[in-house]
Parts: sequence; structure tokens; C-alpha cells
Amino acid sequence: MADMVSIFMSIGLNEQKAKETLKNEALSSTLKKAIEQARGLLGSASIDKTAGTMLYNMVTRLKDSTRLSFLTEYIITRKINSELQLSAALDFIKSHPQENLDRLQFDAACGVGVVVTPEQIEDAVELIIRKHKDQLLAERYRFNMGILMGEARTALKWADGKIVKNEVDMQVLHLLGPKTEADLEKKPKVYFYSVFFAAITACLTAKEVAEVTLGKSLMEQLRGEALKFHKPGENYKTEGYVVTPNTMNLLKKHLEETGGQVRTRFPPEPNGILHIGHAKAINFNFGYAKANNGICFLRYDDTNPEKEEEKYFTAIKEMVEWLGYKPYAVTHASDQFQLLYDLAVDLIRRGHAYVCHQRGEELKGHNIPPSPWRERPVEESLLLFDRMRKGMFAEGEVTLRMKMVMEDGKMDPVAYRIKYTPHHRTGDTWCIYPTYDYTHCLCDSIENITHSLCTKEFQARRSSYFWLCNALDLYCPVQWEYGRLNLTYTVVSKRKIIKLVETGIVRDWDDPRLFTLTALRRRGFPPQAINNFCARVGVTVAQTTMEPHLLEACVREVLNDTAPRAMAILEPLKVTITNLPTSAQVRVPDFPANEAKGSHVVPFSKTIFIEQSDFREVMEKGYKRLTPDQPVGLRHAGYVISVQRVIKDGCGKVCELEVTCASSDSVEKPKAFIHWVSDPLRCEVRLYESLFLHKNPEDPAEVPAGFLSDINPNSLTVIGSALVDRSVGKAKVFDKFQFERVGYFSLDPDSTSEKLVFNRTVTLKEDPGKI
Repeated sequence: MADMVSIFMSIGLNEQKAKETLKNEALSSTLKKAIEQARGLLGSASIDKTAGTMLYNMVTRLKDSTRLSFLTEYIITRKINSELQLSAALDFIKSHPQENLDRLQFDAACGVGVVVTPEQIEDAVELIIRKHKDQLLAERYRFNMGILMGEARTALKWADGKIVKNEVDMQVLHLLGPKTEADLEKKPKVYFYSVFFAAITACLTAKEVAEVTLGKSLMEQLRGEALKFHKPGENYKTEGYVVTPNTMNLLKKHLEETGGQVRTRFPPEPNGILHIGHAKAINFNFGYAKANNGICFLRYDDTNPEKEEEKYFTAIKEMVEWLGYKPYAVTHASDQFQLLYDLAVDLIRRGHAYVCHQRGEELKGHNIPPSPWRERPVEESLLLFDRMRKGMFAEGEVTLRMKMVMEDGKMDPVAYRIKYTPHHRTGDTWCIYPTYDYTHCLCDSIENITHSLCTKEFQARRSSYFWLCNALDLYCPVQWEYGRLNLTYTVVSKRKIIKLVETGIVRDWDDPRLFTLTALRRRGFPPQAINNFCARVGVTVAQTTMEPHLLEACVREVLNDTAPRAMAILEPLKVTITNLPTSAQVRVPDFPANEAKGSHVVPFSKTIFIEQSDFREVMEKGYKRLTPDQPVGLRHAGYVISVQRVIKDGCGKVCELEVTCASSDSVEKPKAFIHWVSDPLRCEVRLYESLFLHKNPEDPAEVPAGFLSDINPNSLTVIGSALVDRSVGKAKVFDKFQFERVGYFSLDPDSTSEKLVFNRTVTLKEDPGKI
């Protein structure tokens, strides 16, 4: 082992990287061969770090080992000396898997011998600047410079990207001059009310994301070259894709069956409720398909009968549709149980799987020793697998394992295990069930999926994904990974949410303090706000952890335009207007910024109620609302009231005010206007704060005693005697309102005809210094 580490370090790998490489037996063997071949070409000379890095990158991405010596020669002789050339070389080899390579064609495709001079770069950039000159002069530095870079890279394919970028920057500066104060002003806010921005950012850097064209619609951008994903039928052009002698025939058949259509799938396990992280996956899978005129399946990965329940199947579909998506078809992994079993038998017959008697605890972790049953005869494994199918072994006694090594070094993953639990859909028909590693890629293949989009933790399973499809000689889709979306101040683990429910900390999976999608809906979060949030986060390779207030900002943006206004009083103080001539009806606009969107009528009588906090008996500096010496205006009513008498209860607490009113037109404009209600409805209001006290309640460094010890005692406040104006009397469950000066609220399912219940969705975005 030490010798191999030394060999790998001799080409520039650090010790840690060399040791990690050794964990992958196939990669180590191929890299060693490449090094030996390179040394044969160099003679006594050593392999420098640049060439060594190129060799390592080539070996990790090359699946057709027959081309190893060919590419090694090109790298060592410096004919291929950039990452761009290497990618082109690998693409060429994938697209010519069974042909004798034509070196002239190969050299042309890979830019071998091409030298791009500074003069050529300058001339090409000058032409591009000239093409966009008018728009550049008009928009100056607000122009999307990514367009210039994109066209320059197309025109100068083999040029050094940094030199091209410097030339573009220099010529733009020469044309526009230095940035002015106007150029440095922030751009006007543009809200991305489309889920599809997320997909645009999948393969872009943070800087490139910031430069995405805003002039075109997001759909237009997605239909173009914004994503570096393969086109249907061109799977072989994807880095790491394995090409077999039958690949091209399988791809041809795939295109005949799909017509070149983009196909994605959203494959949740029906053993829990979807959460905010799933919203990102839903948006990306359904959004990418929709933007490219494709289809997306909702496929339940129902291969573990011990944890699946009908309520989860129903809730998952409901949440997908709530977010605005309609699946092309709803499928189940269990639909394919018989076919998956038949394929497992075929896998054994081909010598790629075996029945193993090692117990579960023996298979945990990495670097486990090979199974003593790995080389058992095919006929013996077939017989034992049939006995597994017939229920002749106990749970955990035997498994079916695949003969392959995963990217993380894990050896021979399990394909089938025994479970004597009736399945939700198939009952007692089966007692053996396939694992994710076996099922997922095969269901993708069966459904002719083109882009299998999944989160980053499944990257270690990509090699098994390709291996299994190819081992069975089936059409092989392409797996693409992206980073998970996490939020602070919450937990989304199914196991931990169950603990919160069982201990009575939360009511159920839809408790509005959680970040499950059902909980967010109950709290009043509009689906478009969740989609907008996912869009702004983007689909990056790195895991994303966001603050809840960023999601809440998206909620406010949507509700500000969609939630009609009403008036509600959480802590009522009775006010009697002694000189009001007569009761009246007051018309209140649903959206004060756009009164054309409608209005409603509320009563206005001698008795009204205001917030206790809107009156102070003793005047304080900076306080602008009602005091015995300071009048205040009543919103929408057209009156200003002045205190005449303060009435207190036996404890000395103010319980009522007697005031007089005057028309707003007849008196000096007051310093403030407050909301009020008259002849109101009584209601219950639930106010929510963060469920946890710390940002990362699952982190032992922050919360040593565990997440259950970190509960915020003030996460829920229930006000049982709030008052709301009668305009909300006919509201339906989940209807949303802005209670003026209070916040955004949604009608809870607990509401009855006798008593309405409102959940505070989010507070108003107000100046925190405002009194």
C-alpha cells in the first residue's frame, strides 16, 4: 500500500488524495497503468505535476480503458495540455466508442496544435463589442456582460479563459470609461416569480448566476444553453458516463420511444411528509421538464413496507400539486416488482450478483472484507434467491448483493433483503424487497428518464447507477447531483419530527412551527412564495443553508400583492365616541396601493376597539399615537379622536376611553393614524416564533443536550379573545389577510362557524425603530 501511495504522490497528488484513491480498486489499478505507460514514454524524465494532474483527471473520467494508452500519450507529449482539451477528447471518445479513431479528426476536435494569439483574441473581442455597442452605451455596466463572455468563448474555443476575460473587461472599460455613481447604484429590485430560475443556476458559478439575463423571460433562458446538461440521446457526452458496445443501439431505441423528449422524475419515499428541502427538488425536477417541453413523473419509492402509510402517499401528491405542478403520471417502484425480480435473476445469471449470508452489522461501514460467498456458483445463488422469494429464510439471514465497488469504496451493495411485512399496495405477494441502490436506476431506465436529478449525497452511488444498467444491458439515464437546501432554527429529519410529535412539543406534522410543506401551508405560506425562495437559492452543487427570514421575505412579497387588508385587534381597549352623530358604514380598500382591486365595508359606531398599545396615559418622547394630550386619526374613517376621560378598573388598569371625534378635514393632521374595529367578530389568534433557540439545534457543539433541550418556550402564543372586522366572516380555510399594522394571517383548519382561528404567517416588514 505504501508503494502505491508513493507512486500516486510522485505525479503530484497529496498524501490524503493518494490514500483516498487507493480505496477505489478499479481507479487505483487504471491510474497505476497510466503512470507506468507515461514513464515508458518519458524514459528517465519524471512526470511533472501539470501532466500528473491531467493524467489523474483523465483516469477518473475515462470508462473505456482501451483508450488509456492513447490519451496518456497525448497528455505526456503535451498535445493535450488543458482541461478544455481533455474534456473535448473524452467527449470525442464517447461519441466514437466502436471506431478506429481518426487522429486527424480527433486532433481537430480537441484543438491539438491550435495556438490562439493575443492579436486574435483582441480582434474577436473587438467584433463582439462592436456588435453590442449601442446596447452597451445605453445600459452601460447594467448590460449583462455574460453575453459578451459567452460569445467570446464560442469564437475563441481554445483560448485561455482568463486572457479572454481580461480582454473583454479592458475593451468594455475603454468604451464606457470608469464606473460612475449612477453605475454603482443598486439595480431596481426584480422579483423572480418563476420557479425556473433555480434550474438556470444548476451549472453556473455564483458570478455567472448574477449575470443571468433579465431581459428575456426565464423560460426562454431555460430553453437555450443556460444549462450544460446533455440533450436527450446524447447521454454518452456526459462526464463519467459509461459506454458499452450496445450503448448506441440502446440510445437509438430510447429516442424512438420518447421522440427526444426531456423526462425527469420526483421520487420521494412515502414514509414521511415533504419539507422545504423537497420543495427545491420538486421545483428543479418539474421545472426543468416544463421549461424544456418535457414531462415529469411522480414516482413513489415504495420499497420499504415497514415505514409506508397511505397518508404519506396522499400528502406527497397533494403538496406537489399545491406547489403548482401536475405529474405526467403517478407511478410506484412497486409497479415493477415482478420485472425487478426478473432482472435480479438475470443479474445473477450474468455473474454480477450472489446470495450472501453475512448479517447486517457485518456489512456496515467501509473497507469491510469481501464476502466469503462472493464467488459461489451461479446456480447455487439462483436456487437460494428463489428460496428467498418463497420465504424460506428469516429476516436478515440472507441478502442478494451486487458485485461492484461504489465510488466511496463501499463494496458489493445489497440489492434485495427479506421483510415479512405486508406491502401497502402488493400485500403479502412479496417477502423480498429491492433496495434503493438496485431499484432507483432500473425504474429510471424503465420509465426512459433522461435526467435523473438528485441531491449531492447520492453522488457516491453514481457509479453503481451506471454499472447496474450496463451490467443488465439496459438503457442508462444520466444522474446529475445538486446541493441540498437546509434552513437554520429547525429540524426536518423524519425521525426527529416524530420525536417532537410524540413528546407533545408540536401537534403533528403540520404544526405551523415546523418546515414541512403541510406546516407551511397551514401557517399561510403561499406556494408561489416557496417557489420564489427556491428560485433565489438556485440549484448549486454545494449544500445551501439559509436563514428562515429569507423565506419570510419571499412570503411578504407575495402576500403584499395578494392578501386583502382587514383590521384586527389582538389586545382590545374599548373606546366610546361620545359625540358621534350617527353610526355609519366605512368603505375600506382591500389593497390601499391599488384601490381598483376592490374594497369592503365595515361598520363604524359609537363603540370601537383599539390596541392597548395605541394608548398611553403618560406622554413619552417620540410617541405619536393617542394620549390624553395628543389626538390620533382613525384609518379609513375620516375622523380624529381626542381623549376626554380615562376609565380604570378596580386594579387601576385602563379599561375604557371616552373620546370625542372631529372630521379629519376640520382639524390639524394628527401625527399618526391607528386601526380599529367596531361591532367585531371574536377570534383566536396564534402567534409563532422559531421553534428552537439556536441556529443549529442538531449540532452538539451548540446544543450539547440534544435538540429536544433547545425548544423555545415562546414559540407559540395563543390569544383567545382577539377581535377582527366582519369582512373576514366568510373566509375559507387557508384564506390569507393582512391585518393592518399587525401582520399577515391565514385562517386555520381549526376554525368553526362559532369561532375563527387565525395563524400569523409572518410579521409586517416595518422599520424596527418605528413607535
